[in-house]
Amino acid sequence: MPSPVTNVVIAGLGGQGVLTASAILADVAVRAGFDVKRSEIKGMSQRGGSVGSDVRFGGTVFSPMVPPGEADFLLVLEPTQVDSNRHCLRTGGVLITPDAVNPEQLASRKSLNVALLGALSARLPLPEAAWIEALREGFPPEFFERNRQAFLAGRGGQKKSGI
Repeated sequence: MPSPVTNVVIAGLGGQGVLTASAILADVAVRAGFDVKRSEIKGMSQRGGSVGSDVRFGGTVFSPMVPPGEADFLLVLEPTQVDSNRHCLRTGGVLITPDAVNPEQLASRKSLNVALLGALSARLPLPEAAWIEALREGFPPEFFERNRQAFLAGRGGQKKSGI
């Protein structure tokens, strides 16, 4: 019997760090020993348009695309993108929106994507140390500490978020 695959869809607008967030998630899953596939849909991202990225990980993953209605997690960086991406989420899946974190705990609004990864990380079987190392390698040294704090704020201080 094949091992289960975890399906994550990350959505937002151009410039919000959707692709960065998906790259970090994929890196963490690889560090944890999973087979990982990732895809991106950029659209008009450079003009603030919709951006989406699918990350799938598990024992064996055959396709990078999350089929509609099969996302275990839908992480949305921009509230206006919830309705246009809700169809991705499976019944019983988890919707994570910006209200999952306290913005007052973030040193910069630019670290919201990392804070929401922290909220997601609390629900995934991926070690915290792998997340921290992926953040360390994913950002220039001068931005690491700010992003580490945002991640920890999202991981530990998350508010309730749901469908």
